[in-house]
Amino acid sequence: MAGGWTRDGAIQDQIDDTVSDALEHARSRMPSGESAEFCVECGEAIPEPRRLAVPGVRTCIACQTQRDGQRAATSFNRRGSKDSQLK
Repeated sequence: MAGGWTRDGAIQDQIDDTVSDALEHARSRMPSGESAEFCVECGEAIPEPRRLAVPGVRTCIACQTQRDGQRAATSFNRRGSKDSQLK
């Protein structure tokens, strides 16, 4: 059921498009190419299984974990109202 001037299913279409855009953005930021042998952050050797599992990896597990922790602190506010997220 759509509200106002929207057709039925328009809200779900908008949600689907938002998810698709987020996936495309995340995939575009993933590393690619040949992996580095040594971490660009600390200089430690990157284990071969990690280099094979993540093509184009540039950081060791410890440095990547630290980076991910910093990003989590600046993530989206998911507590906003539904209407504010649909705009």
